[in-house]
Amino acid sequence: MQKRRIITVDPSTSIEMRHYSNNDVPYSSVGDDEVPSSPKATDKIRKVSMLPLVFLIFYEVSGGPFGVEDSVNAAGPLLALLGFVIFPFIWSIPEALITAEMGTMFPENGGYVVWVSSALGPFWGFQQGWMKWLSGVIDNALYPVLFLDYLKSGIPALGSGLPRVAAILVLTILLTYLNYRGLTIVGWVAVLMGVFSILPFAVMGLISIPQLEPSRWLVMDLGNVNWNLYLNTLFWNLNYWDSISTLAGEVENPNHTLPKALFYGVILVACSYIFPLLAGIGAIPLEREKWTDGYFSDVAKALGGAWLRWWVQAAAATSNMGMFIAEMSSDSFQLLGMAERGMLPEFFAKRSRYGTPLLGILFSASGVVLLSWLSFQEIVAAENLLYCVGMILEFIAFVRMRMKHPAASRPYKIPIGTTGSILMCVPPTILIFAVVALSSLKVAAVSIVMMIIGFVMHPCLNHMDRKRWLKFSISSDLPDLQQETREHEETLIR
Repeated sequence: MQKRRIITVDPSTSIEMRHYSNNDVPYSSVGDDEVPSSPKATDKIRKVSMLPLVFLIFYEVSGGPFGVEDSVNAAGPLLALLGFVIFPFIWSIPEALITAEMGTMFPENGGYVVWVSSALGPFWGFQQGWMKWLSGVIDNALYPVLFLDYLKSGIPALGSGLPRVAAILVLTILLTYLNYRGLTIVGWVAVLMGVFSILPFAVMGLISIPQLEPSRWLVMDLGNVNWNLYLNTLFWNLNYWDSISTLAGEVENPNHTLPKALFYGVILVACSYIFPLLAGIGAIPLEREKWTDGYFSDVAKALGGAWLRWWVQAAAATSNMGMFIAEMSSDSFQLLGMAERGMLPEFFAKRSRYGTPLLGILFSASGVVLLSWLSFQEIVAAENLLYCVGMILEFIAFVRMRMKHPAASRPYKIPIGTTGSILMCVPPTILIFAVVALSSLKVAAVSIVMMIIGFVMHPCLNHMDRKRWLKFSISSDLPDLQQETREHEETLIR
């Protein structure tokens, strides 16, 4: 049994104990004076508008072509290019569409956690939150690694040892502080970083035009393909569209802004991958073994000289900083949203004077520091597997909500029926199983252990709640979603 403390608005502040089974969704409310971060208390905090939201999505998913080099190494030019053309239709567009529909149906910071809780119950909602938060933190540990990999060719001391460790710590502290100062600041910083990161590749593309040999784009060797590396690279570079849903409560007019921002984000991300690959592959003689992390800086030097190489390296550093702050915002606000729904202790819902979830930021930053010693490929494989399990839960929740509550209010609705919803989820689900099947035993073992920890954490938190060792509460400013759904469907029947 799951138990939540419901604090009434009666002046005596009496406490009513309610019990819920694991199949119920405990969307009740608490009094305003007991809620540490109610939306009313943060009305004066500026919301995120369209342009910053597009670039936050850009950095949640991509940040530019940095990290796509391994696709050429793994599969050759033609498969690499086809992957970034076809893969968005298999994965990115379906995930973005589901995020648009579910994110406007549940416009609050819990994001996908609330989707799964509403469809499958609080146990699976908590597992979704644990796996997606953990995969997000693992993902964020990549960015200091990529940042230093791009700089080490110019500053060899950053390749290993104490200077590398010190650089990771300093970078993490500075970017964590930026997240603390507010999401609006993070959004506009993301816009500036995004423009700076994209510009050198536009210049590189123009310079490459006289040297392009289209025949290089068609090179393929099916007998020499590292499918595991290829799929993991594509998957990592084109997922995480749902991450923006955990910031929905901070978005200005999310029902209108979120779907449009996702549409523009898909276009921006696809272009940021395809055009640099076309330029780099078409203008430089193919040496597949050189296409590894950071190789675009060598391509830039070959095409434009040292000045363009330094610009690409600076853009890579900037891009990784942008991805770091965007991911940390998503991870930390997810914890805040879970606390506002009573899934985590109340102290996770407390905001700083800038409206940011201080404890969520600190937890996320600590995870990044602990995981940043892993290699790039190990990090990608580990977070991909956890992310896959979370996405399966999201697909199930999406279809189940279509079947269970077809008439519920959906400010943005994908123009397909229930059968179409199921069919839309089939290709990405097949892809998920392919990624999982190709994972190494080491990665699978680590991921399974992490999932088991989540299974244990949920009943432990419930026990702490029953014993009142920790305080759990549900914000009164969040809607009773089940009640709203019932009222809307009853209105349609009448």
